[in-house]
Amino acid sequence: MSRKMLMKGNEAIAEAAICCGCLYFFGYPITPQSEISEYMAKRLPQVGGLCLQAESEVAAINMVLGAAASGVRVMTSSSSPGVSLMSEGISYLVGSDLPCLICNIQRGGPGLGGIQPAQQDYLQATKAAGHGDLHLYVVAPASVHEMAGLVCRAFDVADTYRIPALLLADGALGQMMEPVDFDTALSDRRNLPKKDWSASGHGGRRKKNVVNSLYLSPDELERSVLARQERYSIIESSEVLFEEADAGDAEIIIVAYGISARICKSAIEAARAIGIRVGLIRPITLWPYPKAALGRAAEHARHFLVVELNTGQMVDDVKLATGSRRPVSFFGRCGGMLPTPEDVLAEIIKIHDNIRSEGVLA
Repeated sequence: MSRKMLMKGNEAIAEAAICCGCLYFFGYPITPQSEISEYMAKRLPQVGGLCLQAESEVAAINMVLGAAASGVRVMTSSSSPGVSLMSEGISYLVGSDLPCLICNIQRGGPGLGGIQPAQQDYLQATKAAGHGDLHLYVVAPASVHEMAGLVCRAFDVADTYRIPALLLADGALGQMMEPVDFDTALSDRRNLPKKDWSASGHGGRRKKNVVNSLYLSPDELERSVLARQERYSIIESSEVLFEEADAGDAEIIIVAYGISARICKSAIEAARAIGIRVGLIRPITLWPYPKAALGRAAEHARHFLVVELNTGQMVDDVKLATGSRRPVSFFGRCGGMLPTPEDVLAEIIKIHDNIRSEGVLA
């Protein structure tokens, strides 16, 4: 197949995963991500892989656990309520130190909500993906091409540190079609450690491996948790990704990720055209979060505006990253509604006018 293609976002995720050596997919259909499993069902048998539709999301994530324990690259995908059902299995994956990829193509909620795009799972992904002291490596693409590249990176980071990775997108990105250059998207590969921990058979040549998340000794469990925290610290120092646009001289910094960031870029262009110095910091990794970049921006920016498709779930992270040295406000829509660039521009103008009036009063 051609390495440059016009693809739907969901299909680009699936093809990128296969190109990165993922031959096993277990999932359950739910809108707006069903094309991932449909694509896998068509393509994986062609390359000697296995795609299996489980009886539920609970079953799917536990199948992922079993495959990951054998040392293969494996993934699942779902949408918001389906990922909630996976939370117990995700915690077992973390507790067993197993790498895998989970894709959440978000829809509006809570509950069954609607099938339109949303970003209402930010807190779940970054703070409460499962029980226990855990983190997932969370990436948030903003284009179909970036979806493919972040699939590759997520798999590599997961294998390097033995943690599950989560790709957090939304129904808009999953359904839109854009060009993907797979040669470029998948070019940033890394040398990976051998999976000598896997339960993949040994033929009597070594001691058997046991993959487990149950520790009956409190001391042993504490050592396991603390060792994982050390790996998290390494990830926080070496695996952060973000994009800055026009942020160097900006009085107003917009913080947005995914599809919201694309909307904001159009608003920023319009604001710059009328003389308002606005910039963007786009977190690409939601965990680890680009705290240092936001802290540097707080040295010169006068206001931060968070734009999300929810009711303000990232606001506290921006306040923590900036030390609350500058005002942080929020603008967003939820339930499947999308703001327009004009909506965001109106918020920018309102903040700019307030900054000017404060300057006059001062």
